[in-house]
Amino acid sequence: MRRSVVRRLSLLAAGVAVVSVAAAAPPAPPGGGEARTPVKSPVAVGYGGAVSSVDPDATAAGIEVLRRGGNAVDAAVATAAALGVTEPYSAGIGGGGYFVHYDAKRRAVHTIDGRETAPLSAEKDLFLEDGKPVPFAEAVTSGLSVGTPGTPATWDAALDAWGTTSLGELLKPAERLARRGFTVDETFRRQTADNEARFRDFPASARLFLPGGQLPALGSTLKNPDLARTYAELRTKGADAFYEGQLGRDVIRTVRKPPVDPDAERLVRPGDLRPEDLRRYATKAQAPTRASYRGLDVYGMAPSSSGGTTVAEALNILERTDLSKLSDRQYLHRFIEASRIAFADRGRWVGDPAFEDVPTKELLSQRFADSRACLIRDDAVLTSPVAPGDPRNPTDCKAADNAAPTPYEGESTTHLTVADRWGDVVAYTLTIEQTGGSGITVPGRGFLLNNELTDFSFAPADPAVHDPNLPGPGKRPRSSMSPTIVLQNGRPLLALGSPGGATIITTVLQTLTGHLDRGLPLVDAIAAPRASQRNGATTDLEPGLWNSPLRAELEALGHAFRQNPEIGAATGVQRLPDGRWLAAAEKVRRGGGSAMVVRPSPR
Repeated sequence: MRRSVVRRLSLLAAGVAVVSVAAAAPPAPPGGGEARTPVKSPVAVGYGGAVSSVDPDATAAGIEVLRRGGNAVDAAVATAAALGVTEPYSAGIGGGGYFVHYDAKRRAVHTIDGRETAPLSAEKDLFLEDGKPVPFAEAVTSGLSVGTPGTPATWDAALDAWGTTSLGELLKPAERLARRGFTVDETFRRQTADNEARFRDFPASARLFLPGGQLPALGSTLKNPDLARTYAELRTKGADAFYEGQLGRDVIRTVRKPPVDPDAERLVRPGDLRPEDLRRYATKAQAPTRASYRGLDVYGMAPSSSGGTTVAEALNILERTDLSKLSDRQYLHRFIEASRIAFADRGRWVGDPAFEDVPTKELLSQRFADSRACLIRDDAVLTSPVAPGDPRNPTDCKAADNAAPTPYEGESTTHLTVADRWGDVVAYTLTIEQTGGSGITVPGRGFLLNNELTDFSFAPADPAVHDPNLPGPGKRPRSSMSPTIVLQNGRPLLALGSPGGATIITTVLQTLTGHLDRGLPLVDAIAAPRASQRNGATTDLEPGLWNSPLRAELEALGHAFRQNPEIGAATGVQRLPDGRWLAAAEKVRRGGGSAMVVRPSPR
């Protein structure tokens, strides 16, 4: 089988517990019958473990596993599989992701890189035609954009390394959910509407997501029997069914000859995924990134993700400033500028380390961050794009290369966070890239394929600047996924992550500083209105900041903004001083998230 600041924080955590509302999962349905609809709450406090995701059915699936004696890894896999049913436009077995795990017994953090890979036939000109980049919208909806999926292999590797329950058992809640269906909410219907034109061009997608040829009605039940059968096959045959069996052959056929409606006018380019690409796919077990911030240890995902290094660099830039004593304007100014600089360095230096000489250790160093922090002024704004620094030879305020803009990155994805009664923690971000992925459903299989390869640069943003994120054979495209675990004295304090493409990095950074520095309870740090600066001419602002007097104060400094209706959708868990777990999710974004604990009170 394929297996590849201490007292202040304690007082803050205690304060969170006082105002939190506990939510537990409903009992599992006997014999696979109808389940009581889980209660959806953005915060829960209790014992025995905790799960937080965007969806109540998925969170309940993880809680079911914890209640039956499974650990955090088991529950994470079960939750992820259920999200493949209820969040099919954001995640599923047709995609990939990054898995960060804290092992309480060994007091160690480990990670799995389950990122998709380019076909072995791919070269740097993958998205060029006649020397020009393929239009982005055409690349997204194509077989050309589909990378070798890594999610089934990630589940297999995580369970082999740290799990206590078989994949077969853990897929049962998701299989049951796919058969009986889930309730269509406003977010799902809106996302379907956003993809309607694409879905209509692929018969398998239209049959599944446009029942009777119409958008699914609010409150209706959407069933996915094809996905239920696919999960049943994975339960009995394991991940080999995907990488070496008929399931994989169905994926390859769909990529190489996308099943387009004969009446569709859309140009859909084929991809070149082959059996060898699936057979040779492997996850990577690798050391996490680590940064020290306010006496805490912040662990994240190393390249091919840029999340760990970029979050860490921004935290290191902010380390020398006491953010707790700043005004809101000063805090946001510092946060925005640190993000701008960290993204400049991300763009120049981070790519797949199997193909690129990525200076991960140097990007994580406080010395390099200090050499970049000197660029920030309290009375002026940096002009983007900011040029990168040289992490191997850090010189204060000196650029290493020309400036290059940050390319676009899709803003879908989903994240889940789990803790168990033994103190193990998982932060897992998974994706099919853009909302709706490639738009192509594998016929008879019930899941969408990713468009992850569009995370590559189609061409260098500046021919004079080396781009570490061009395509290559078997190469992993750079990601912004930032599953993060924070330890205090070697034990978990909190874990979190978010969807949102490149805005994931700024979402995680703002949530961390909002909680650790600004004193917000975790659920309020998650809910706070967000800003996102990614080395661009403008900074994205959610309505809560766009409509705030703070915007005018920051514009007076020189900041330029554009409104973004929604940035990210974070989830997290936190260990409280009395031993209870707190789970936290969004209050509003994506319709609000779902936080649950095994038991609201001790036995």
